[in-house]
Amino acid sequence: MAKHIFVTGGVVSSLGKGLTSASIGMLLEHRGLRVRLQKFDPYLNVDPGTMSPYQHGEVYVLDDGSETDLDLGHYERFTNAPLTRDCNYTTGKIYQSVIQKEREGTHYEGKTVQVIPHVTDEIKAGILRLAGDDVDVVITEIGGTVGDIESLPFLEAIRQFALDVGRENCLYIHLTLVPYLKAAAELKTKPTQHSVGALRQIGIQPDVLICRTEHSISAEDKDKIALFCNIDRKAVIEERDKEYTIYEVPLSLVNNGLDELLVKRLGLKANPLDISDWRELVDRVLQPNHEVRIAVVGKYMKHRDAYKSVYESLDHAGIANRSRVIVLRVEAEDVSGGGAEGVLAGVDGILVPGGFGMRGVEGKIEAIRYARTKGIPFFGICLGMQCAVVELARNVLGLEDANSTEFDKATQHPVISLMDDQSYVRQRGGTMRLGAWPCTLAEESLARKAYGLDVIQERHRHRYEFNNDYRQALKEKGLVMTGMSPDESLVEIIEWADHPWFLAVQFHPEFKSKPTKAHPLFRDFVAAALARREAGRGDQESR
Repeated sequence: MAKHIFVTGGVVSSLGKGLTSASIGMLLEHRGLRVRLQKFDPYLNVDPGTMSPYQHGEVYVLDDGSETDLDLGHYERFTNAPLTRDCNYTTGKIYQSVIQKEREGTHYEGKTVQVIPHVTDEIKAGILRLAGDDVDVVITEIGGTVGDIESLPFLEAIRQFALDVGRENCLYIHLTLVPYLKAAAELKTKPTQHSVGALRQIGIQPDVLICRTEHSISAEDKDKIALFCNIDRKAVIEERDKEYTIYEVPLSLVNNGLDELLVKRLGLKANPLDISDWRELVDRVLQPNHEVRIAVVGKYMKHRDAYKSVYESLDHAGIANRSRVIVLRVEAEDVSGGGAEGVLAGVDGILVPGGFGMRGVEGKIEAIRYARTKGIPFFGICLGMQCAVVELARNVLGLEDANSTEFDKATQHPVISLMDDQSYVRQRGGTMRLGAWPCTLAEESLARKAYGLDVIQERHRHRYEFNNDYRQALKEKGLVMTGMSPDESLVEIIEWADHPWFLAVQFHPEFKSKPTKAHPLFRDFVAAALARREAGRGDQESR
């Protein structure tokens, strides 16, 4: 039987349950255990695909086309556990399934359908879907904060779950906050006590407390937490804020003995821990040989999580190049308002990520023109590629009216247009071109050099595509279509011939990058930016 670890959070949101769950998964994998991870989110959206990036952050897309919570990105970056649509459930998805069964009239045998037991049974069924014979540990993260009314069905379900499979097969981890009050010059444990108290009222006694804190927790405070929370003192785990990189989190948990505690508590047959590869990774982050400045020109810059995977992928590329990547988050509207030269002067590379809607598009186009004409390494992703096509059509082909029909349905030159199969779509949730699709790479291209492969699989999330009516005209001016769908109907990667490193893709490579294995395109983009920086430094020294 698979063992189960449930991760809950208290006091405040955004404590890092996803990062903690991913770190635990990584440590257990490094002890030879087979791990699966999933998250339950308490909102009513069926998935996060229709939510604002400002409110929710990025939508993380899996190979099977599932639009999921950004915490699943942490799971994939930290572990090798396979992720599918069964790894992310929302209240909306759970209720949708229950209501569908009730409408079919064959599942509940005429009974009154209620939260308990029918909704909680549906939640427990979702947990069990991951507990196959090839799995040793299932880690389930419960979104939200203990005390929120939205989370109650999930907490009740995991309480019942231990009764179903045996308490010895379940372990509850509660992530909490131990705040430091500057006026009193001391840490306060009362919020943690109240949070655990609320959890115990529901019927869940946590086995492990992971305490987020800015300052070290004294032995006296650990004793107090253990006593009032009815928990073994060794199970009070300090988790200090990390100044430099989130990839230090697993090392901190090891230093506090968490992996050994979990193995013993669940009776797991595990190998000795060897995380030398992870220690080397963190060493590369903390002791870089170079630094490079990358401008990310986007439209959701006020919410860091809106481009979470892009930023992480740049960090991974920095690790691969033994370089610190300094990210300049640039509002696209500032570029169109203040001019590219004033905003982007001095950067070593420019990345334009995805997005939806008209706002900021002209600034992205201007940033791409600046990168192209100044020879600055450029990397475009999804909308970034579409904006690159518009920029080239306007400024190289001379089609001043060129645009995407997403932004101007009446444009005379729709170089980006709605995909044919999207013209019949009426509902918005889960209806874009989603998931992993194959792409054939051209020989002697930057893309082929980066991947070292003829055919790749990358994840997509879009409705608009390169308009093939303009393919030949742009090709004659120097645009190279270096990545195509196998039937050559869709342009997936473009490069500009007369440029040191100018590449844009329709897909989202950031969803397949890991700290231990940077995505090839991010790796080579940062390498090109670093080469430009070093060349500029050499020119200054020679003068």
